[in-house]
Amino acid sequence: MAANGKAIESKLKRVKSILISQPKPERSPYYELQKKYDLQIDWRPFIHVEGLDSKEFRKQRIRPDEFSAIILTSKNAVDHFFRICEELRIKMSQDTKYFCLTEAIANYLQKFIVYRKRKVFVGKRTIQDLSNYLKKHKANERFLLPCSNLGSKAVSKFLTDNDFNWQDSLMYRTVSSDLSDLSDVTYDVLVFFSPLGIKSLFENFPDFKQNDTRMAVFGNSTSKAVEDRGLTINIKAPAPETPSMTMALEKYLQISNKE
Repeated sequence: MAANGKAIESKLKRVKSILISQPKPERSPYYELQKKYDLQIDWRPFIHVEGLDSKEFRKQRIRPDEFSAIILTSKNAVDHFFRICEELRIKMSQDTKYFCLTEAIANYLQKFIVYRKRKVFVGKRTIQDLSNYLKKHKANERFLLPCSNLGSKAVSKFLTDNDFNWQDSLMYRTVSSDLSDLSDVTYDVLVFFSPLGIKSLFENFPDFKQNDTRMAVFGNSTSKAVEDRGLTINIKAPAPETPSMTMALEKYLQISNKE
């Protein structure tokens, strides 16, 4: 990925192009920014999810149907749990209990099971939201936590600290995408939302130099990943005045693209 010029001058330069390291959505406030400031905004996921095949999964010597309760932390976990079951020709019992971190995950679960509220327990965002439900069923259930190569640290810690009968199971991986086609492309702003995006940037372009490229980052962990690489953060969210990335970008554009 190309960049040029002196970084010290970059904050004064007009922004014409932005690359957002996520899939392109159907609707987004970024489209309003694009029109308002006459920008080229491109979308490109820097990471993607790959599922373990059944042969690789079998090496863990885990059978999902030997567990009476499943903890689901994302839609990816739902997808790959039921994919593995299908590939292994495993049919989960109708009595299986599902503990979903959010309502969105619980709603998504309906694609795969007949939804009965007494079997599905829903949190608002974190494992602590499910604490009462989990502890109520702790004595009688054996819990399975489908996860990625990144694990689910908060959930694992909760289950371990509270002495649950549980097991995690790797079912999918989050990996860097191939960005080789961007090797000769320059963007004024790169937008990142996770440390994995930064990891992918350097896996694809080990010699990346920031130069005039401005880095827009969301979240403290992403900021740390950028700074650990010796890069300068030019645009950061969330902040009190700019809770979203689009708001942070617009605040920057009001200066950089001032007529």
